[in-house]
Amino acid sequence: MMGGSYLGWVQLYAAIRKPPALKALIPAVTPPDPDRNFPVQFGAYGPSTLSWLATLSGKTMQDISEHDLRAAYGHRPLYEADRLLGRTLKVWRDWLDHPTRDAYWEAQSFQRALKDVSIPMLHISGWYDDVLVGTTENYAITRDTPHQFLLIGPWGHRINLGRRIGAIDFGPDAVLDLDAVYERWFDRWLKDIKNGVETMPAVRYFVMGANAWRTAPAWPLREMTPTRFYLSSGGRANSRLGDGRLLRQSPTTDEPADHYRADPADPFPFVTDDAYSQIGGPDDYATVELRADALVYTSEAFTTPTTMCGPMTVSLIAASSARDTDWAAKVLAVRSDGFVLRLNDGIVRARFRRGFAHEALLTPGAVETYTIDAWSTCIELQPGWRVRLEIASHAFPKFDVNLQTGGPIGKEVNGVVADQTVYHDRTRVSYVELPIVP
Repeated sequence: MMGGSYLGWVQLYAAIRKPPALKALIPAVTPPDPDRNFPVQFGAYGPSTLSWLATLSGKTMQDISEHDLRAAYGHRPLYEADRLLGRTLKVWRDWLDHPTRDAYWEAQSFQRALKDVSIPMLHISGWYDDVLVGTTENYAITRDTPHQFLLIGPWGHRINLGRRIGAIDFGPDAVLDLDAVYERWFDRWLKDIKNGVETMPAVRYFVMGANAWRTAPAWPLREMTPTRFYLSSGGRANSRLGDGRLLRQSPTTDEPADHYRADPADPFPFVTDDAYSQIGGPDDYATVELRADALVYTSEAFTTPTTMCGPMTVSLIAASSARDTDWAAKVLAVRSDGFVLRLNDGIVRARFRRGFAHEALLTPGAVETYTIDAWSTCIELQPGWRVRLEIASHAFPKFDVNLQTGGPIGKEVNGVVADQTVYHDRTRVSYVELPIVP
């Protein structure tokens, strides 16, 4: 079997049943369990999944170009947004009716069963695939079984289309002859042609910035060192014009906290280009980061080429005046020419900070610790470049707008403004952990 996105899911759902006739797979741009990233990620819903459902409604491809998708994504209550697309989509409402990991989502889980699958798999994705985490997680789950391989290129969800995504040119080597790769793969496992597939490096990955392919025996890379960059400021980290910094050393003093207001009526935007056929690419956030409802922390300039390649995590100590809110983190590279390049991002809905089995609303003003998975990247930062962390409470339209009332997700109309506080002092340490490769 082969195929991408939903067809990657089809392969893995088949694989966990272990049919004897299934000999080899090429799952590409495959999401993880459905409540891990698509359509729900740490409690936040992806509104663009609504247009995907509408396109597939009626068990045939639909033309929905006559509809205003952005209006549908922002409709309140979100539960009824399908009506703006001229449809009533039961599955859309099912998703919102099940905000926690209950029997509905457990029945759709496949990842735990993958560890017992021994079918050869070639897992493929791109650094700007918006379900990249599915490929890296699925490979990590299966890597101890025979004949598991990982390939990640400088691509979006539609892999291997060209050397450019938006304004970024990844060079002449960005596109591979994937047909030849597929043919060689299936020749080995279906025709038993001894072509050496099983001896190739387990991981082949593209380093953006250097614009070069490299290989490794494992993912994450064994030589990668998780390195903490600590949040610091004088209490005015609002926007990229503020005083937010990323430091290699943990704070040793009682620094003032940073504050901003999160307004559901004017949510902090997630830059998108519809040409990607997905949500998010290597976009420039220089203009967006002039808004005061985001905190921006920037490192010193690198003096030598520095590679970041692997998973990224944010540990945030924060408080909110609301009963629920989102903490959205974005890791970016600030180039010497001022282009603020998105690398990857993540989000956590506060009511699910302790897991997805139960909702736990906030006590307004209570200080909590949040862990935000920003997935992965692989880039060589050039001398003069800096790395940046951005913290906000919305990322629309990649994620639905949290109305911050603590009410049922997707079923309310009115929201409340939240006063947000992020701490970074010697007793309340906030940081981003980045994958530095020596």
